[in-house]
Amino acid sequence: MIRRKLEENFFRVLMVLATVIVAGSFFLIVGTIFYKGVPFMNWDMITKIPGGGFYIGKEGGVLNAIVGSLYVAGGATILGLLISIPVAIFINMYLDGKNFIANLLRIAFDVLFGIPSIVYGAFGFLIMVYFGIKASLLGGIVAVTLLVIPILVRTLDEVIITVPKELRDASLALGATRWEMSKVVLRQIRPGIFTAILLSFGRAIGDVASVLFTAGFSDNIPTSLHQPAATLPLAIFFQLGSPIEEVQGRAYASALILTIVVLIITVLSSALAKRFSKNKIQ
Repeated sequence: MIRRKLEENFFRVLMVLATVIVAGSFFLIVGTIFYKGVPFMNWDMITKIPGGGFYIGKEGGVLNAIVGSLYVAGGATILGLLISIPVAIFINMYLDGKNFIANLLRIAFDVLFGIPSIVYGAFGFLIMVYFGIKASLLGGIVAVTLLVIPILVRTLDEVIITVPKELRDASLALGATRWEMSKVVLRQIRPGIFTAILLSFGRAIGDVASVLFTAGFSDNIPTSLHQPAATLPLAIFFQLGSPIEEVQGRAYASALILTIVVLIITVLSSALAKRFSKNKIQ
């Protein structure tokens, strides 16, 4: 009895300690960004592109990087979703999700999930060279799409697995084709789709290595897919490398903007997921 009580108390303390460490790390990181970024945050930072002397501490903002990040992350997420949904449906609806080929595909995407983003950037650069594409918004979207596809596929795959098998069997028993059954399943996993979008968008908007070779960098907002585009992670990277304190402070302000953007996307995605989950069959 005493031993069981000691074990219970030990693991309770261990869980509380782990929670405190994780929560403390989160608040420490966010607190540091706010503490160092807020003094340099102003209206010009989010409404203006860099001026002529921005990188030596003069006027301007990071509007070009904000818009570029949304273009790259949004474009990559949409393109990745259009590719990933058919793949996840094929694995689970047409391969039945349990045979050798389905498991082999899952292992392949798990491996791709763990590949460093710099590798995707290098591979995207090779594709650009082969097709004669210059460093541009299009190149950044292609590279980041390769990065988020494994995230989307494996997230959607795990969500589809949670759909009751009885629902699929009932659809087939009523004479539905596999594609018609897939549409029923897609309706059921809409909250999971929004979760997948959130995960991929958060990874895409915060990644720097994959766009380092492919997106280029520009102080202007891109007006076509073939123009170079700045992103917030790249802007933070270049600003932190400056020896000027004012520019380094703007890097933390840029990080604060990136944090706020991710927070807004998180809240919106959670709200949408709750709204659509009302139609889910339990």
